[in-house]
Amino acid sequence: MAQLSPDSFAFGGRLRRLDDALDDLSIRLAGLGETETVPVMQAMGRVLAHEGRTPFAIPDFDNSAVDGYAVRFADLAVSGETHLPVSLRVPAGLIGVPRLPSGSAARIFTGAMMPAGADTVFMQEDVRAEGDMVILPPGLKLGSNRRFAGEDFAKGAAVVPAGTRLKPQHLAGLAAAGRALVAVRRRLRVAIFSTGNEIREPAPEAPEPGCQYDANRAMLAGLLAARGMEITDLGILPDDPGIMVRALKDAAKANDAILTSGGVSTGEEDHVKAAIEAAGRLDFWRLAIKPGRPVAMGTLDGTPFLGMPGNPAAVFITFLRFVGPVLDLLAGAKPLRPAPIPVTSGFDYRKKADRREYVRVSLAAGAGISMVAQRFPKDGAALISSLIAADALAELPEDVTTIRAGETIHVLPLAGLLS
Repeated sequence: MAQLSPDSFAFGGRLRRLDDALDDLSIRLAGLGETETVPVMQAMGRVLAHEGRTPFAIPDFDNSAVDGYAVRFADLAVSGETHLPVSLRVPAGLIGVPRLPSGSAARIFTGAMMPAGADTVFMQEDVRAEGDMVILPPGLKLGSNRRFAGEDFAKGAAVVPAGTRLKPQHLAGLAAAGRALVAVRRRLRVAIFSTGNEIREPAPEAPEPGCQYDANRAMLAGLLAARGMEITDLGILPDDPGIMVRALKDAAKANDAILTSGGVSTGEEDHVKAAIEAAGRLDFWRLAIKPGRPVAMGTLDGTPFLGMPGNPAAVFITFLRFVGPVLDLLAGAKPLRPAPIPVTSGFDYRKKADRREYVRVSLAAGAGISMVAQRFPKDGAALISSLIAADALAELPEDVTTIRAGETIHVLPLAGLLS
């Protein structure tokens, strides 16, 4: 089971900066140790347990990059066309390719082994074939259209690092290295709860007055599935401390992590923080981010717990920037630390110092090569419409207090954060 060491945080009232919290956790969190072997064709989204090295060079022989004619560069005329007889035909997959006789050309196809002696390939579109002769234009450089052995990966090279959450390109690399089976970490089992007496399961008719349908569990299920994690859906917890404590303790016995949404603020009916303190250990509470400041982290019987705010936009942003990376650590994966990209701000904005803010923005082409970020027209951490409309999160650092339209800001595209 994944573990959070007891000395991970000294709890205090101050807000923790996002990067500081993630840096501490990257040192103190121990991920899953269990592994299993799966076919590489079924390894999408899984976390690679051991570094994937290739026992041979990729490719392990020189080959042609195009359909055309392989020649010895020394046989080409210094100026003008070169006329050479075609002495060989080399299709892809031919075993035992003979040596190319001096003063001749080989008809060759993409991926076929280069005949010994041949060092340059003309594309078939650039030559003229007349009977058994090929007429080659001048100007081609030595080694053109030739793939060298090991130009992709040298023998023994690391193809995919351990801890990588496997994407299609990683599967290609492992398969090219001969891996039909790969060792991956066991899927992280994550229990999810929503909390609150006002929360209801979705239904066709409008909810009762004063109540609302639960959007957070569906969203969290999607976010967890995108990370290849196993989901235990435990429904909605009422605002009853005794019921919460029992449910959280039961969830800790069968899962590697527990996520809740709602009930971690300071209101009289926010019971989750108190339930964690009663049932386990609270390691820290409150991050210096907006939206999403009330984030609780602790343990219940050794199982990590993460409590998020109740508003959907706050849940979404908190998951992408903090909870998801923490779960990656627990799963044995390398957390995503995306690099923000510069764009032009299309809006004015003011914020408090000493906290990082994430503003939901859409991106559009601007003057020249710059993209322009436009802020969603309404404020509010409860607005699901802002998430649907957003292309990116504008990341406004702790030391920034004012943004003016036309200034350069940095954004995190949602496509990268969600991949």
